[in-house]
Amino acid sequence: MTTTAPVPDDRAPLGPDGPPAPGGAPASGSAPAPGAAPASDAATGRPAAAPGSSPWQLARRELRRRPAVRVSLCVVLLFVLMAVTAPWLGALGGWSPEEFDKTAIDPYLGGQPLGSFGGISPEHWLGVEPVTGRDLFARVVHGAQVSLLIAFAATAIVVVAGTAAGIAAGYFGGRTDAVLSRLMDLTMSFPSLIFMIAMLSVAKDVNRIVLMTSVIGVFGWPGVARVVRGQTLSLKHREYVDAARVGGSGPWRILTRDILPGVSGPVIAYTTLLIPGMISTEAALSYLGVGVRPPTPSWGQMIAESVAYYETDPMYFVIPSVFLFLAVLAFTLLGDALRDILDPRGGRT
Repeated sequence: MTTTAPVPDDRAPLGPDGPPAPGGAPASGSAPAPGAAPASDAATGRPAAAPGSSPWQLARRELRRRPAVRVSLCVVLLFVLMAVTAPWLGALGGWSPEEFDKTAIDPYLGGQPLGSFGGISPEHWLGVEPVTGRDLFARVVHGAQVSLLIAFAATAIVVVAGTAAGIAAGYFGGRTDAVLSRLMDLTMSFPSLIFMIAMLSVAKDVNRIVLMTSVIGVFGWPGVARVVRGQTLSLKHREYVDAARVGGSGPWRILTRDILPGVSGPVIAYTTLLIPGMISTEAALSYLGVGVRPPTPSWGQMIAESVAYYETDPMYFVIPSVFLFLAVLAFTLLGDALRDILDPRGGRT
């Protein structure tokens, strides 16, 4: 008795997504296998976010993925640490920012620093200033403290005022929106740099750091307010906001519990991008002679004073310029990365 082998049936049963693809491949509409990597975002080319990821988890994941951003974050933290510990770093170098060292300069050559590269030596790690002999390392670290203090304080004023105005204008609308929007337009159309120079030139016996912080903050809030207003307009009619309103929640509770968390991502990204602009503004005003006054050190002030010596002592010009460049570049790269992560639609437009 002979038996025949069963002929394989190539008619596989139909699944819910239609017939199987040739070669045993899953159908195009079928769900991905468990544990498979998430599909990439076609618009950005980046891997799609895993379900349930918070903005901070996305930010940490993306920051780990970009080497340039990691380097920028390290540079930012280094500058912040340098600004916080400026008195101890100056003492570690052995010189205060106002202390003169006449032994480090040559009086017969117009006060030029002794030695190579602007007087760099074990006693003066970054050299000395011409004529005065003040230690550049001490002045640079104390200048970082002044520049970052003004930048962070002015940014805080801008963000708080702009966020409050933007949320109020977007949520309440009507006359409130009209008044605040016209105030934003008026402030943005005002020649802020000319007004800053004029006001700082007229003010004499005042704290220059407080005055610069206030003046820079007054003219910077409309940009944040416009961003927050647009986000608030898109959030105030969401289902969860309507549910909170129907449930009896007052405007303050809705603004603080529902609207503010929704606009926090773009605000944080915009804040990081504001800081390098504030640092540059402080440096520009000090360079023009209306900012921080001597003997208080500032990067812009040091660059302005070094212009007269850039041919005979180029290191005096290079050192504060490099510190200013690195600070602005690091904050800008970090801000661009956070904007792409926390506010992707704003980054593409």
